[in-house]
Amino acid sequence: MQRPQEKDLLSAGLTAAVGAGIITSYAVSHGQNPLVATAITIFSAVCAVICHQADLI
Repeated sequence: MQRPQEKDLLSAGLTAAVGAGIITSYAVSHGQNPLVATAITIFSAVCAVICHQADLI
C-alpha cells in the first residue's frame, strides 16, 4: 500500500518557479520585457501549486 503523500507547497512552487525562470530568462536575453517574464514565472508557479494542491500532478 502507498502512504498518503504530504503536500509540500513550498517545494512545488519553488520547482515551478525555477523551471519557468530558466525559460523566461532565455526569453529576456532575446528581448522580452523583464516584468512580463517575472509575471509569467509567478503565474506558472501559482498554477503549479494549485494543481499540486488539487492532486492533479
